[in-house]
Amino acid sequence: MLRVAEPLSLFLAPRWRGREVQVRWDGEATLGHVVESVGVPLVEVGALLVDDGPVPAGSRPLPGVPVIVVPVPRPQPLPTASPAFVLDVHLGTLARRLRLLGLDTAYRNDADDDELVTQALTEQRLLLTQDRGLLRRKVLRERGRWAAYVRGSRPDDQLADVLDRFAPPLDPLSRCVACNGVLAYAAKVDVVARIPPGTRRRYDEFRECTACGRVYWRGAHALRLDRILAVAVPQYRRDDARDT
Repeated sequence: MLRVAEPLSLFLAPRWRGREVQVRWDGEATLGHVVESVGVPLVEVGALLVDDGPVPAGSRPLPGVPVIVVPVPRPQPLPTASPAFVLDVHLGTLARRLRLLGLDTAYRNDADDDELVTQALTEQRLLLTQDRGLLRRKVLRERGRWAAYVRGSRPDDQLADVLDRFAPPLDPLSRCVACNGVLAYAAKVDVVARIPPGTRRRYDEFRECTACGRVYWRGAHALRLDRILAVAVPQYRRDDARDT
């Protein structure tokens, strides 16, 4: 039987939430397979405990002996020294917010599952997704935890979940929200031909994406971005904000 900790209960069928999960065992399946058979991806599991001691996912269950399934700890260490993420196609707004905070975040709205897995492993990026099937890809856990489930349906909640789970170092307003390129301060004379006339009169400070050439300044959306940054980075100063 499995006792699944409450933070992992969202992966269970409603009838199993808040109670012991009774699972038939064929005598061959590993404990890891049993856990995933009830819906809990192993990349979301921090430990499997029997009699308060950890047991490997490759071990065989003991009939009648309860197994406690606990989530990964928070903050969870990232698999690489420098935080880098790739997001599935349903998390475009979250991708922009992570870039706003200076996090290296790859995103394409047309990437399929195989492309996401390949990119995560070849570029050493943690895959963030709400696709439970993706989370169960064996290759994403064989080399370490290279995938994680994003909790929440609203971008605000999703961002809070990622920051709480991984506590990555932030560098707000250092990346292009459109392409993930690095931003650099730009002289007005160098970008004046690419900004609207009204902007030329009102603003003197600009940043430019070194990858796509997009120009940023403190504009009409600044107050909305201020609110996002202020929640994520308490020490953030409003006069640092930029937006196109």
